[in-house]
Formats: sequence, structure tokens, C-alpha cells
Amino acid sequence: MTIHIEALTFEAIIGLLDFEREKPQKIIVDLEATYPYEENTFLDYARIVEEIMTHIKSRRYELLEDALLGIKKELLQNYPQITALKLKITKPDIISECSVGLSHAWKFNS
Repeated sequence: MTIHIEALTFEAIIGLLDFEREKPQKIIVDLEATYPYEENTFLDYARIVEEIMTHIKSRRYELLEDALLGIKKELLQNYPQITALKLKITKPDIISECSVGLSHAWKFNS
């Protein structure tokens, strides 16, 4: 099975620039997580959403790369049954002409 969390939108401190360190900005997180489903062994998407928001807000990352790796680490600690993970973080308002973001996909031995 693959769980999809799309367009998880919230505000957090993330970035290197002075103004990014002072005021939260909108970020969007997208996630795909693959896991072997068996009876009563599922991923709780509501809990995952809360964990991602809490993690990003509390860490106040400077780099999107570090934020992606931090989310990955926490999810794998809490959900070791994940066999593949794809994450994307977008900052839609940092540049007026476009949205910028970063993504990465991992596969793990089950």
C-alpha cells in the first residue's frame, strides 16, 4: 500500500535569509509512503500529518535538505514498516515569480 499526503500546508520558520528566520512562511509538504499492509497494520495519516508539522515547526531548519532528512529520520523511527518514501517541501511565497522546493525519494530493504 502507498499512503499519500498532499499539499500539507502550514507556516514555519525555514530558510537561511534574515527575513526567513524572523517570520514564519507558508510551506507545503507532500509525502508518499509505501508499506506492507496486513490486517490491523496501517499507517495513521492523521498522526503522520501532526508529526511532520510538529517536527518542522520545532526544528526551525535553515535548509530544505536538512528538513527532508529530518522528516525521513523521524518517520522511519516511528514507522519502521515503511519500505519506500518520497518527500517534497515547497516554499510557494519566497520568490514572487514562482514556487521553489526540494524533493527526494528513498527505497529501504524490508
